[in-house]
Amino acid sequence: MGEISGKSFIAESLPGYSSDIGGQIGMLWELIKAPLIVPLLTICVYICLAMSIMVFMERLYMGVVIVLVKLFWKKPEKRYKWEPMKDDLEEGSAAFPLVLVQIPMFNEKEVYKISIGAASNLSWPADRLVIQVLDDSTDFLIKVVLLQYLLL
Repeated sequence: MGEISGKSFIAESLPGYSSDIGGQIGMLWELIKAPLIVPLLTICVYICLAMSIMVFMERLYMGVVIVLVKLFWKKPEKRYKWEPMKDDLEEGSAAFPLVLVQIPMFNEKEVYKISIGAASNLSWPADRLVIQVLDDSTDFLIKVVLLQYLLL
């Protein structure tokens, strides 16, 4: 048998032997391609096929669940017993819950009037409505203008 020299990777007795490194690497690739790479790729194909079938089954299941929910689920009108709020002259606006509206602002000179005006024009009893303007502006002029607007 041929000896393996320090300059080669493959024994000289193997068929297809060449003395250059590129040829030796090419021969190594040819030797390991069929017994190692092909079975590995085959396993990967089977795994992908199994995962595709699992995704299809999950979508089919979810489709059936959605159809059943749409057909047999109770509508909100049947599920909840609710009544609209009645106007009680004796209670006044105490039947309404207390509502807090927070308006965050940061250097927004252009929109502060629109935002505060929209919150002020809500159709809700004034004694049950709290409006907070949360201003983190760094511009002193905007803070002054906003404060003047709120005090009016």
